[in-house]
Amino acid sequence: MLETARKAPDKPPRSRPRPRSVALWLAAVAAGAVGAVAVSTPAQAALRDAAAIQQGRFIGYAANAQLLCNNQASCTSGSNATYRNIAATEFNQVTPENVMKWESIEPNDDQYNFGPADGIVAFAQANGQKVHGHTLVWHSQTPGYVQGLSAAAMRAEMQEHIQAVVGRYANNPAVVSWDVVNEPISDSNGQLRQSFWLNTLGPSYIADAFRFARQADPDADLCINDYGIDGINTKSNAMYNLVQDLLNQGVPITCVGFQGHLQLNQIPSSLQQNLQRFADLGLKVRITELDIRIPLPSDQNEFQQQAQNYTTVVNACLAVAACQGITLWGIDDGNSWLPNSCCGNEGDPLLWDRNFQQKPAYNAVMTALGGSTGQVPGTPGTPTATNVTASSVTLTWAPSSGTVTNYQIERATGATSNTFTQVGTSTTTTFTDTGLSANTTYRYRVRAVNSAGTSSYSEIVNVTTTGGSGSGPTCTYRIDAWNDGYVAYVTVYGPTSSWSIPFTIASNSSIINSWNATISPSSGTNRTATNMSYNGNLAAGQSTQWGFQATRPGGGALATFPNCTAE
Repeated sequence: MLETARKAPDKPPRSRPRPRSVALWLAAVAAGAVGAVAVSTPAQAALRDAAAIQQGRFIGYAANAQLLCNNQASCTSGSNATYRNIAATEFNQVTPENVMKWESIEPNDDQYNFGPADGIVAFAQANGQKVHGHTLVWHSQTPGYVQGLSAAAMRAEMQEHIQAVVGRYANNPAVVSWDVVNEPISDSNGQLRQSFWLNTLGPSYIADAFRFARQADPDADLCINDYGIDGINTKSNAMYNLVQDLLNQGVPITCVGFQGHLQLNQIPSSLQQNLQRFADLGLKVRITELDIRIPLPSDQNEFQQQAQNYTTVVNACLAVAACQGITLWGIDDGNSWLPNSCCGNEGDPLLWDRNFQQKPAYNAVMTALGGSTGQVPGTPGTPTATNVTASSVTLTWAPSSGTVTNYQIERATGATSNTFTQVGTSTTTTFTDTGLSANTTYRYRVRAVNSAGTSSYSEIVNVTTTGGSGSGPTCTYRIDAWNDGYVAYVTVYGPTSSWSIPFTIASNSSIINSWNATISPSSGTNRTATNMSYNGNLAAGQSTQWGFQATRPGGGALATFPNCTAE
C-alpha cells in the first residue's frame, strides 16, 4: 500500500521474528514430507561430477520456478520433466531466477508469497544443491508501494523486507548466500545508478542493506552483483572503488558477483585479472548469471565459437582461487530470457538447445571443469581450397559436432598418394598451408580432437598449386593396355578456367574414340586434348577426367603425356 495509507508513515525499523511455519517446513523437508523432489542421478557423467566441482567449486543454474516446481512449495513436479531432470542431475548450486525478487516475494506490503521460492529451496536441498538468494535490493522489479516512500519509511521497509526474506532461510543449510544489492553502478559514467533508492536514501542505502542482511543471517555470504563489470573498465573500476569504501566502513560484504551476460567472441581479455583484483581485497568472487549470446539465426560454426568462449570464462574463474564458481542464467535456449529488448536479435546463449540437446558449449564447460564428456567430436566437413598460389593454399571446412579442442590437418603429396603426414593444427575451421611446390597436386584431410579422442577423418580434397610457367594445369594419367591396344585415362585438376593437354602417340597408332575432350589434329603423332564447354572451368579442389582408346599394332608404344604425372 502507499505511504499515505500506512498506519505509521515513518515507522521505525523493526525486526520480524522468524515465522514458526519455517521451522515446521524445515522439519518436513528433513522428514521427506515435502514430496518426491529428488531426481535420480543418471549413470553418465554430469557437470557436477567434474574435478573442479568435486574440489569445492560450484556449477549452478538460474531456476524457473514454473518449469521446476509448478510454482508450488512442495515441488513434487514441474511443468517440464526434462528441465527438472537436468536441473537435479547436472548442477550443485541454484539461483532462483525471479521468485525471490521483491515484486514476486512481497508484491504488496506485508503480504509475502514464499511458496515458489520455498519450492526451489526444497528441490535444492533434496538434490544436494546450495541456494544463492537473488535479490534483495534492486532498482528494478520493486513494487511501487516501496518507491514512493519517504526516506525514513523506505529505510524501515528495506530492513523489514530483508529481515523477513533472509531470516526465513537463515537456518536452512542449503541457503548459503545472497545478492544483497543488485546493479548499483550506472552504465554511463562510473557513478552510482540514479535509482529511487539513491535519490531517496543516498549512497548509505547500500551499506544499510548489507548490515540488515547480516543481522538476519550471521553466516551467509553477502554479495554485491552487477553486469558490465566482467573486464577492467570504467564501470568495474567504479565497483572496485565502491567495494573498497564499503570494506573501509566495516560493511559486512563478503563477495562480488560478476553477471557475465556476454556476447559471442567479446569475452573481456582482462576477465581473470579483474576477478583477481577483487579477490585481492579479501573477497570471494563468482560469476553469477553467465550466458553468451549469438546473433540469430545461429549456426554450428557459431556454436563452436561459443564453446571456446565458455572455455575462456571457466578457465578465468578456475585460475582465481577465490572464484567460488559459475551460475548459468538458465538451462536451455528455449527458456532463456534472451532474445530480449536489451540485446537486439541475439540469443541461443546456453549449454542446451531448444530441444534440450547438449550443445558444443556443454562439452566445453565439462572439459574445462576437468570432467570427461566421453564423446569424441563428429567428423569435420570436406575441406574447401581457396587462395591457391604456387606455394600456399587456404583450407576451410564445416565444424565438427561436439566439443573440439583443435583440428589436425594432414597432407599427402601426389594426386593419388595415401601417405599423409600432419602439417598443422587449428582451433578454428580454417588453415593456411605454406611452403608448397608449384604445379604440384596435394591431398588434404582433417580430423577433430578433444579430451575423449579424435574424430573420423574428413573426405579428402585434392589441391593443385599454380605454376606461372604457362605449362597449364596439373594432370595425372594411367593406361590400361593389352596386346594391340590400350585405353588412356587423364585427370585434370583445377584451379583453371580452361585446359589443354599435349600428348604423343606412336606413328602406327590410331585413336578409335575419345570422351570429355576435343582432340586435334585428327592424325599425326603430336596431339592436344582441350576441354569441352562443360568441364573447362575447374575451381581449386575440383577435377575432371577425359580419355581415349587407341590401337598399337604389334604391341607398339603407348601414348606419352609430358606434362602429366603417371598414377
